[in-house]
Amino acid sequence: MKHQDFSERLDAAKNAKQAMAAKFRQRPGPDDPAVAERRVARAAMSAARDARMAERETKRLAEDAHIAAEREAHATERAEQEKRMAAEKEASDARLQAERKAARDARYAARKARK
Repeated sequence: MKHQDFSERLDAAKNAKQAMAAKFRQRPGPDDPAVAERRVARAAMSAARDARMAERETKRLAEDAHIAAEREAHATERAEQEKRMAAEKEASDARLQAERKAARDARYAARKARK
């Protein structure tokens, strides 16, 4: 291993700093055409992404509205069906009660006729 004295280490550090500064200066500035082109491309991709997200959100909202409308239609249909069934049951109960009353009245009249 080579031992460096203090001045060699200072020179090495100075050279490293100069290399980093040179590398930084080589980077293109914000007014460089390539940088501007990349910025425009990134902005276009971002706008396209935002448009796709908005389109997906619109589709999702439309689908949710469609599903809600279907559920409402099914609920309305189910309520109407339950009303019809309740009306049919009420009519059936009334008819059955009338038949029972008629049978009871017939038995009563037959008993009265026998006496």
